[in-house]
Formats: sequence, C-alpha cells, structure tokens
Amino acid sequence: MNKTIATLIAACLSASAYAAPETYIIDPSHSMPRFEYSHFGYSIQLSRFDNLTGSITLDRAKKKGAIDVTIDAKSVNTGSALFNEHIQAADFFDTEMFPTMTYKSSKVKFDGDKVVSVEGELTAKGITKPVTLTVNSFLCMPHPMLKKEACGATATAKIKRSDFDMAKHAPYVGDEVTLTLPVEAIKQ
Repeated sequence: MNKTIATLIAACLSASAYAAPETYIIDPSHSMPRFEYSHFGYSIQLSRFDNLTGSITLDRAKKKGAIDVTIDAKSVNTGSALFNEHIQAADFFDTEMFPTMTYKSSKVKFDGDKVVSVEGELTAKGITKPVTLTVNSFLCMPHPMLKKEACGATATAKIKRSDFDMAKHAPYVGDEVTLTLPVEAIKQ
C-alpha cells in the first residue's frame, strides 16, 4: 500500500512539473526587431533595432503565456549613421526623452502547442497602444549548440506612426509601418 501511495505522489509531482510554466530569456544576438515603411512611394525602407532584452513564459498545458520585451530605441540601425541620428530626434523616436520601447502581452493564443498570436501593448515615445502580433513561425526544441531547450518565433504586426506621435512627413513617408519580430529565447 505504501509503495502505491509513493508511486501516486511521484506521478502527481512529475505531472505538476510538466504543467509548470517555463521561462525563456531572449537571446539578443538572434533577435533583432525590424520595421519597414514606404519612402515617398519610391521604395520600402527596412531598418532594425540591434539591442533588446526580455522574457517569454509559456504554460503549454494551460495554453497561456506572457511576453515582456524592452527595445533600446537608441540602437536603431537604418544602415546610415546620419539617418540613425535623424530618426532618434524628437520628431520620430525622441530617444533623448524615451530611450526604450516596450511590448507587454495581455494574452497569448495557442493552436495546439504552437503560439499563433499575441495580444499586448506597445509603448513607444510614452504612448501605449494595443498591438496584436501574428506569429508566422514558432518552434521549441533542444538547442543543438547550447544543449538547452530553446524557442524561436517570427511575428508581424502593422501599426501607424501617427498613433505614436511620429507622423512627420506623412503621408509622403508612409504612416503604416510593418513590424517584424524575429525572436529566439533560451529556457532558464
């Protein structure tokens, strides 16, 4: 009888451990948010941010999760040092007053074991707006080099610059911006 109870307790404990939320820390060397917009209709300009931090928590058993990301707005990389300075000015990111941007989830939607969308709030230039990310790819597996569980995803969303007080030169420079967020994170 004692052996049966011990087996039952062990099974319950291992089931609880399996169902526990898992936290992943974002790997900044493989996670570079990008944004693109129309430049006078001539071309689609593509820029990125080189520095971000954050975490992803997943509870696959309960189909819940949380995402918390901080982007260093001063790490904007347009490919031109002169334009990097220009885009950090008060008319755009105003990195002197607002050196970071954040995204905090309010709901993570699953389809089976895969995350398919994330609802949350983007704060840029001190303005917070709801933004839903569509997750285009999602994969969790053991990292072949680090020998730890890792998850990766690529998500997209469309926002308007004018919603975040960055509408200078609109409509000539497109108000609509496509965000692409490639993220890789390592389980802690």
